Amino acid sequence: MGDQICTRKVIVEVCNAKNLMPKDGQGTASAFAIVDFDGQRRRTKTKFRDLNPQWDERLEFLVHDVDSMASETLELNVYNDKKIGKRSNFLGKVKISGSTFVGVGFESLVYYPLEKRSVFSQIKGEIGLKIWFVDEETPPPPTATEEKKEEVAAEAAPEKKEEKTPTPAPENPKDGETPAAAAPPPPEVMEHPPIAQNKPPNKNPSANENTSELKILHKNLSTGVDRRTGAFDLVDQMPFLYVRLVKAKRAHHEPGSSAYAKLVIGTHSIKTKSLADYREWDQVFAFDKDGLNSTSLEVSIWVEKKEADDKIVENCMGNVSFDLQEVPKRVPPDSPLAPQWYSLEGVTGDQNPPGNDVMLAVWLGTQADEAFNEAWQSDSGGLIPETRAKVYLSPKLWYLRLTVIQTQDLQLGSGGTEPKVRNPDLYVKAQLGAQLFKTSRTTVGSSSSASNPTWNEDLVFVAAEPFEPFLVITVEDVTNGQVVGYAKVQVTSIDKRTDDKSEPRSRWFNLIGDEKKPYAGRIHVRTCLEGGYHVLDEAAHLTSDVRATAKQLSKPPIGLLEVGIRGANNLLPVKTKDGTRGTTDAYVVAKYGPKWVRTRTILDRFNPRWNEQYTWDVYDPCTVLTIGVFDNGRYKHDDALKKDVRLGKLRVRLSTLDTNKVYMGTYSLMVLLPSGAKKMGDIEIALRFTCSSWLSLIQAYTNPMLPRMHYIRPFGPAQQDILRHTAMRIVTARLARSEPALGQEVVQCMLDSDTHIWSMRRSKANWFRVVGCLSRAATLARWLDGIRTWVHPPTTILVHILLIAIVLCPHLVLPTICMYAFLIISLRYRYRQRVAITMDPRLSHVDAIGPDELDEEFDGFPSSRPMEHVRVRYDRLRALAGRAQTLLGDVAAQGERLEALFNWRDPRATGIFVIVCLFASLVFYVVPFKAFVVGSGLYYLRHPRFRDDMPSVPVNFFRRLPPLSDQIL
Repeated sequence: MGDQICTRKVIVEVCNAKNLMPKDGQGTASAFAIVDFDGQRRRTKTKFRDLNPQWDERLEFLVHDVDSMASETLELNVYNDKKIGKRSNFLGKVKISGSTFVGVGFESLVYYPLEKRSVFSQIKGEIGLKIWFVDEETPPPPTATEEKKEEVAAEAAPEKKEEKTPTPAPENPKDGETPAAAAPPPPEVMEHPPIAQNKPPNKNPSANENTSELKILHKNLSTGVDRRTGAFDLVDQMPFLYVRLVKAKRAHHEPGSSAYAKLVIGTHSIKTKSLADYREWDQVFAFDKDGLNSTSLEVSIWVEKKEADDKIVENCMGNVSFDLQEVPKRVPPDSPLAPQWYSLEGVTGDQNPPGNDVMLAVWLGTQADEAFNEAWQSDSGGLIPETRAKVYLSPKLWYLRLTVIQTQDLQLGSGGTEPKVRNPDLYVKAQLGAQLFKTSRTTVGSSSSASNPTWNEDLVFVAAEPFEPFLVITVEDVTNGQVVGYAKVQVTSIDKRTDDKSEPRSRWFNLIGDEKKPYAGRIHVRTCLEGGYHVLDEAAHLTSDVRATAKQLSKPPIGLLEVGIRGANNLLPVKTKDGTRGTTDAYVVAKYGPKWVRTRTILDRFNPRWNEQYTWDVYDPCTVLTIGVFDNGRYKHDDALKKDVRLGKLRVRLSTLDTNKVYMGTYSLMVLLPSGAKKMGDIEIALRFTCSSWLSLIQAYTNPMLPRMHYIRPFGPAQQDILRHTAMRIVTARLARSEPALGQEVVQCMLDSDTHIWSMRRSKANWFRVVGCLSRAATLARWLDGIRTWVHPPTTILVHILLIAIVLCPHLVLPTICMYAFLIISLRYRYRQRVAITMDPRLSHVDAIGPDELDEEFDGFPSSRPMEHVRVRYDRLRALAGRAQTLLGDVAAQGERLEALFNWRDPRATGIFVIVCLFASLVFYVVPFKAFVVGSGLYYLRHPRFRDDMPSVPVNFFRRLPPLSDQIL
């Protein structure tokens, strides 16, 4: 036999397409793809009437010349199959260079935008492809003798030809599943250094380990795994010893007895639940392998029976031992290890009677194992619900709009013999749960129009699914403080709408009075659940979701956010254990959109390692992820009033992250205490924001932040603020009623529900933020004043030349400014600020705050401090408000002076201004505009020796104009 010949094949997997252009006149298209490469053509099947077809077909192409493969071009054309005899409609094409093909094992799904064939083609959408090549070794061509032998053998053998066909992939994946090829291109890995630590670079030789770790991570990310399946590639793999105990059987069963299993690994010992009649335990135990102090596992089965004197007698059926060094490893997606029957040995080493067996499975795995979340965990206190990792969802929120139109036939008298109240003042009150809103007052008169009061006012509530049962509408009389009548509206019967085009129906409801008045009139109202709004339940500047409530208005996600919560370092103790030593039981909460995640609680460790990874769909890049670290105080049920203590919080704005890059680093945890700002430790996290389509990402920047209804029927600022705080309270109450509960203090911390409360520190921080924004304008003003006063004569001369150039070539002004901005901003890219994830103590203004100001910030609302303290704070607030009041008055005076020029409040000043305007019009008619620009510019840049130290005439004139300050009491 001769040497093997290496042949190369290119495999093109046509996965799916998205948002194709309708071509059949009925809003759909029947698409198929034709792929051409190296003189070969392949065709996919036709997917009928589907604008998002799913093919999942593999097409193979033989490479004739391996060396010239990089210069070849693969062309894919998508057509609409009309099946009528007419020509197929063109849906788009894609051209891919052969130099971009990767080897087998490194392929990943890439979405290519469909291109036009001509200028007049109407094309949209994208197609997902996986392309790779594989080298195969084939035997050399047979010689003449070998060919003859093969012919003889072929004649002797029966003629049979088998044709291999690949197994077709399912056209539609199951609900909730995401194809494994749906991952974006392999991202880059970038380790983000700690920002607030300012440590020198690590010169330890062990630093090379981090570099190699990042390279391994990059290799793992290139395999194209599905991000949503929990690849755990942003965190370290933690080894766990898993033991699944299923059941046991006994040769001689004793009635009335129960059995339990006991696991012993060194000093670690745990018991299963005790079950009668030897039913199945089906419990999984996960032991942190790094914390084990033995190399053997012993599983024993115990039988307990209650005697006549209520004494419980326990007997050991036997045990079975495992050497941990021989335990097999299991790595998903491998199938779970099947449990097996093991014979129990005697306690003294003797053999038990046959029939005493236990069914169990033992394996080594990681936190990525499917059994980990429901297993007994050695580092989280076992099966305590308050320490387990959980995912929470915020309740779905709606705006409920109640339009009170009018009332009719009101029975205003309290009884049949008592006279009616003359000209009563009525208002309508509506209540949904704890929310209560009122309309304005209306006086009922004797005329026909006034006897049926009309309001036409909107009352807006926040309704959360599942809804409250009833919306209660009450008509009350202000004059005597009595209830005229009430009506109940079932919330589930209220119509839903997504826009303002469909007017909700109005209905009449009978008002019910007291027992003496079963009928008190009727009320005309209009109710609807608004699905076109997004119900804000976060601070406006920290929102993480801007989608409308109605699902039909939601657009597909534009990317995926992955967060790896790796661990924490140097946490400070926040409570005492056994009354002697400090301890911390830390867990992490991450919130983005309606999804909340809580890691498991690592008990009694100052350097916990969670290594848990979570994913979120991203619909808008200009949103914020919030991560908080807390100490668990609820896992002990003996103290119901114990609350979780905050250890720090981070915020990440997704728009500051580069796509397809991993940000990994350690960040400081700062918390504000009554004693001042304090660092509670560090948290180590990893972030990755992936986006499959740059077009969708860029388009998101052009869309409005909120849904359409917020702009065509907006809420007022005060009403929006009330609705936001109402939504916060609803979310807090619902999550606090979950099992296990997410504490009220945790939810309020994550939602920043106390940002509206007055704080001297926040006021100073916001003031210095304003000063910082205005500092650039002040710098520009100082620069102009320096030019005007000839501080640097060469610069002033250059400005004179620039003034002449602008006058001579005015059409070059805007191009020069735009090019200057392009060059300056482009050059500053290398000096851009990296992602600032940590809280900034200087920006938060916590380094120069007094103890009294801190005490005021931590004081509740209303204040619980003594009257003397409140009086001091009130006087200080009055002093600050007085300065702010003066500043507002000065700003208002400038506008009033400008307005005084046009309303003749000062007849002489306005007369002077009118005459100046008349002469100015004559001068500008005679003098060319260029001459005016040059003259005014030279006059402004004149040398200081030609200047007067006194203010100019226009400034004096403007300052003498009358404001309205003299008319204020």
